Amino acid sequence: MATLFASRRRVGGRLTTFRSFAGHSRQSATGANPPGFNATRRNWFVRTSLLALLAAGPAFAANEAKPTETAATPDLPSILTSIPTLAPVVDFKKQLMDQGVVLQLNYIGEALGNPSGGVRRGAVYDGRVELAIDADMEKLAHWKGGMIHANGYWIQGTGLSRYYIGNILTASNIEAPPTVRLYELWFEQKALDDRLGLRVGQLAADTEFFVSKYGALFINGTFGWPAFTGANLPSGGPGYPFATPGVRVRLGNDSDPFNILAAVFNGDPAGSCVDDPQRCNRYGTNFRLQDAPLAMQEVQYRYNQGRDDDGLSGSIKLGAFEHYGNFANLRYDTAGVALGSLSSNGVPGVLKGDWGLYGVWDQQIWKDAGRGAALFLRVAGAPQDRNTVNFYIDGGLTFTGLVTGRPDDAFGIGFAHARISDHARGYDIDSGATVVRRAETALELTYQAQIVPGWSVQPDLQYIFGPGGGVSDVNGARVRDAAVLGLRSTINF
Repeated sequence: MATLFASRRRVGGRLTTFRSFAGHSRQSATGANPPGFNATRRNWFVRTSLLALLAAGPAFAANEAKPTETAATPDLPSILTSIPTLAPVVDFKKQLMDQGVVLQLNYIGEALGNPSGGVRRGAVYDGRVELAIDADMEKLAHWKGGMIHANGYWIQGTGLSRYYIGNILTASNIEAPPTVRLYELWFEQKALDDRLGLRVGQLAADTEFFVSKYGALFINGTFGWPAFTGANLPSGGPGYPFATPGVRVRLGNDSDPFNILAAVFNGDPAGSCVDDPQRCNRYGTNFRLQDAPLAMQEVQYRYNQGRDDDGLSGSIKLGAFEHYGNFANLRYDTAGVALGSLSSNGVPGVLKGDWGLYGVWDQQIWKDAGRGAALFLRVAGAPQDRNTVNFYIDGGLTFTGLVTGRPDDAFGIGFAHARISDHARGYDIDSGATVVRRAETALELTYQAQIVPGWSVQPDLQYIFGPGGGVSDVNGARVRDAAVLGLRSTINF
């Protein structure tokens, strides 16, 4: 989430404009530095120790583990197979894979515009190159169950949400300031027939937590790392384009009906930052460890996942997060007076910690000879006094193989709704704002067409109701609902 918005707040009896990046800035309530290093280090030590105790014994029994699979998917369709002159490159990648190294490169390019609504009308071109490398340590060094993963991005372009729409539910899931950025860099050890995995390093939560399998079709960023976490956690949390140091334990594997995930992350990928946090940690190499920790847990139940299962496949995930830092009261100051009133001292009250609960449901509803349909639903909630978005829901329907002769095409319709909390809305009322925030809703209609294996083109239509939750423009009028038209091209090499 990378949306810039402005709010009006009374400080010392006068109105002051505060500019912040929705989903990327959350400083301590006092405006001071994060909690002391000693307390933070103690929190980190306790939580990582619990995860280590859970995993230590079986993890050291790695010699009993079966060969691990690569984190990247080695059989993704590649456009290289469609270009005969590039056959030597295909052979080289296969040779690397046989040695235990999976190398993947992809490019996403898209044109997006809002012909109506938003802060102003305009069009942009965004692009992102991703390079990912996975090393199977058993093949490379006879280290059973070991895996090293790294991936990074070269991001180009101008964000439509950031500069034109001003919304929370970011129009594109690749939108970010132009840069070359490290994303994940970790080592994982698996044991007990891959039913125990301990991962340590630079981690992103949005690769494993709060993920909907069917939501991945859509272009709007909230269907990935949702606005619920992006708008509430410091610097947007450990989701695209941020990863941060952490430890993750997984119990269960893809063949088990039940999996349990637990992780501890550094709680702020950018730290105290008066600018856009994505610029404060521009290259993804800050490797911060001094911030209050963020813990996430998720229980997953999957059913009818086998190729020979007759029933319709599905999964249910229940999760939670807890952040152990200080958060600002969105409506009241340290004296209990409304921040928006003339008598306020202008310093938000201090609230210790934050938490949220969520659920994800993916369900196949029809399958027939390579064709199919599925639905997904995600719901989340958090306290109102310290979270801009206290209730969130998204969902949709996806279809594959509907067009005769095009089994790899996909079509989807999705929606997302982010409710602005009563405390944030109350601040608007107390300050006498001409427009009071309530909620933002996005609808998306998309079709992904495969041109050749490894290359797809995706026309996209979105409509954003209440950009920013319902904020005012420079003239004091509510920013109008925005229509978004786009075309994306994705190439896997």
